Amino acid sequence: MTPTWTQEIIETEMAGAMPLRIYGADTASRAAPVVLHLHGGAFTGGSLESGADVAAVLVAAGAVVVSADYPVGEAHPFPVPLKAAYEALLWSDKAKARIAGKTSRLYVAGAEAGGNLAAALAMMARDQQFPALAGQILISPMLDACLATSSLRLADAGPVGCKWADGWHAYLGSADKAGHPYAAPMTATRLGGLAPALVITSGDDPLRDEALSYARRLRAAGVEADEHVVPAPTGWPCTIDSEDDTGCDCIKALAPVIGRFFEQTRAGPAKRQARHADI
Repeated sequence: MTPTWTQEIIETEMAGAMPLRIYGADTASRAAPVVLHLHGGAFTGGSLESGADVAAVLVAAGAVVVSADYPVGEAHPFPVPLKAAYEALLWSDKAKARIAGKTSRLYVAGAEAGGNLAAALAMMARDQQFPALAGQILISPMLDACLATSSLRLADAGPVGCKWADGWHAYLGSADKAGHPYAAPMTATRLGGLAPALVITSGDDPLRDEALSYARRLRAAGVEADEHVVPAPTGWPCTIDSEDDTGCDCIKALAPVIGRFFEQTRAGPAKRQARHADI
């Protein structure tokens, strides 16, 4: 059951008016974690409605959730969606005392393309030294524009004729942008100092290999990174953000996993040395 929500509209610099849905503010405990949530859709689709199931799981895990209706499609290539998401993150940080509590911690979360944006926001927050993030939750994240992993090949997906190839083309616009770590986080060479991560994938997820590789690279860089693999079959990531009855019930089972991550990271981010970086 989807929790009740209220709506806010914020004005973004590059994308104009952007709706936000706030879930769980009426039922959350005092000082609940505040999570900016970004839906999937391979950068070409998805909506607040399609992301409602993941938002509900985050609420069930104990969070107040701010879901952003960031711009998608070829008319909004990188960095437009990311900049809009960062403005939503700043709004969430400013609003957290009102919608949750003064001591609430701030997180980012996303599925598939939203997982890409969440990972990039974690880098931006580190580089801009604001806002302070307690953690990042990446669910079947879309991180590697090369589309060359074994899990993608086994799913008969790849550089031609698949939704993720089309999505990367729409998002990047030109091949040179694939080397920007904010656009394709798997290309990042500097991962130290990022907020702790919970990386979630599944046994039959075409994006599984890049998700687990990213978790390993985070740990190698000294970042706390837990991984959770949901047993197959799931149909991920296509069944994560579904507006019909094809969604995966295993999404609901993630609430305890995410709740433990909130508990482990509730002390908040450590002070980090970082330099300013622009998109």
